[in-house]
Amino acid sequence: MDTTLQDPLVGQLLDGRYRIDARIAVGGMATVYRATDMRLDRVLALKVMHPTLATDAAFVERFIREAKSVARLAHPNVVGVFDQGAEGAYVYLAMEYVAGCTLRDVLRERGALQPRAALDILEPVLAALGAAHRAGFVHRDMKPENVLIGDDGRVKVADFGLVRAVGTVTDTTGSLLGTVSYLAPEQIEHGSADTRSDVYACGVVLYEMLTGSKPHAGDTAAQIIYQHLNEDVPAPSGAVPGLAAGLDELVAEATARDAEVRPTDAVALLARAREVRAALTEEQLDATPPQALADAHDAAEDRTSVIPRVIPAGQGTAHHTSRLEMPPDGPPAAPRGGRRFAAGRRRGPAAVLLGLLLVLGAGTGVWYINSGQFTQVPSLLGQTQAVAEDRLADAGLGLKGVERAYSDTVERGKVLSSDPASGERIRGNGSVKLVVSRGPEIVKVPDVEGLAAADARRELKKAGFEQGMVTREFSEEIARGEVVRTDPEIGTERHAGSAVALVVSKGSPVDVPDVTGLDVEDATAELKEAGLKAKVLPDRVEAAQAAGDIARQAPGGGAEAAEGDTVELTVSKGPRMVAVPDVTGKDVDEARETLEEAGFEVKVDRPFLSFGDTVASQSVKGGDKAAEGSRITIKTKGF
Repeated sequence: MDTTLQDPLVGQLLDGRYRIDARIAVGGMATVYRATDMRLDRVLALKVMHPTLATDAAFVERFIREAKSVARLAHPNVVGVFDQGAEGAYVYLAMEYVAGCTLRDVLRERGALQPRAALDILEPVLAALGAAHRAGFVHRDMKPENVLIGDDGRVKVADFGLVRAVGTVTDTTGSLLGTVSYLAPEQIEHGSADTRSDVYACGVVLYEMLTGSKPHAGDTAAQIIYQHLNEDVPAPSGAVPGLAAGLDELVAEATARDAEVRPTDAVALLARAREVRAALTEEQLDATPPQALADAHDAAEDRTSVIPRVIPAGQGTAHHTSRLEMPPDGPPAAPRGGRRFAAGRRRGPAAVLLGLLLVLGAGTGVWYINSGQFTQVPSLLGQTQAVAEDRLADAGLGLKGVERAYSDTVERGKVLSSDPASGERIRGNGSVKLVVSRGPEIVKVPDVEGLAAADARRELKKAGFEQGMVTREFSEEIARGEVVRTDPEIGTERHAGSAVALVVSKGSPVDVPDVTGLDVEDATAELKEAGLKAKVLPDRVEAAQAAGDIARQAPGGGAEAAEGDTVELTVSKGPRMVAVPDVTGKDVDEARETLEEAGFEVKVDRPFLSFGDTVASQSVKGGDKAAEGSRITIKTKGF
């Protein structure tokens, strides 16, 4: 049955511009419709907040934040936002319409995906999130439902409705926002989310694409939350035998319970995903996993959820409409000591009328006690102050007062919230207080250049800004750990709550000396003289350098590093011994090629008087072993 027929908005014209054609999806905060922009004659998606939430200013702020956040990104893998507005109880976003399906639809239909397909979807998702992360924002609700796959194959990330500036807490109301299966441990435990929380969610999505099921399962949200906090995401190869080890490592890195161990953001995870793909063979990329389709279920868990904290006992329950229990039918008991009426005697019309009036009077009294003396506060959110006052007057309600507050999402002069809120019941002669928007609070980026990074963060917060991404670069003028510049620049006017990115100095660059071939003691001393630290890695490798000498270093010689940085040193356990091919009797060119392919350098010794190019002897006999990379001398025939 087409449920859109039961939706009162389908077929309506919203805000005098958007004709709602069909319902596409329902989420925890909003319903998404396919609509037509009558002004521009184009199809788009209209996301309309549930009217029950539209009376909550905090939810509206969060909802409209999506429009402003996504509008900044302008990325080909992000669903674009065209417009935002409100009409009565309906607050909406007009967005790009992507004809196709969601990743959830693909997983339900196909189960586990081939690694190539999984990476083909993951990489554009990470590219979209990377753009958001570098702009200073976190998605906070990554899941297959928010990955759209167009009919043309394009992958786009949708639903930035929970987006917040990096470093801010999840919610000011004490509620946990997000979808349980994809929440990072720090979101659950501390209510905080940053770029690494999105990385965790992407790791869970990758696991689900590779295996066809979620890594943590349970009958209740609490069971899943417990697993997020206490159990690592299992290796996908446990569910799909033979899956490449590199994919196990990628999932493990992205879903590490300790956020510090994860890639710092989606850009870093994208780089790792591309490294893993490059290391896989064609057979590994195209390996078909077992068809383990997820059980069909009502994916209420897959919706964005609001998980309230437990309400302390004694704070009351929800208020329900009272029910009046009527007495059972039948003759009334005769009063003791009173007159009995004959069984067959009928009551007169006057008695019947009196009984009806008594019942109606009692019903009216009950109605008045329960409902009649109350009035519902009309829809005021998003209306001008004058319209809001008229609506209150029409409802028979008074105006308690008007307060004004800054808002990034509600236009100046329009109602931001009310007390009591729209939709709540209030006595018919009661009054309502209005909070009217003063528009966005505009503040200037303070001068934090030259301050220590921690001090700069405090100054930004004091000025009303959120901290954005922190990057580091070398500077000859600014001391290590101090701010080089901000983005946007100092003095730029922005809305309060905007993110400001910091560029922090790594100090003057130091040229890293080349210490390969030195022993550990000499290499450490040379690095120390250059102002660098040495870290000797425990694993040794076979290399051309003598056993105990430095085989390689990171960063390499000639690179730039900050003073005090650490250079990782790998020690040689000596060259690998390789069997020398027998090339006597072969042509010189053929002998050279054979020896070089075996890993040796070749020197040709031709006597003063020699005949032809046939090899007469070689410095190391064929079959004997020599150090890989060492020189083999071949000699031609002579007198």
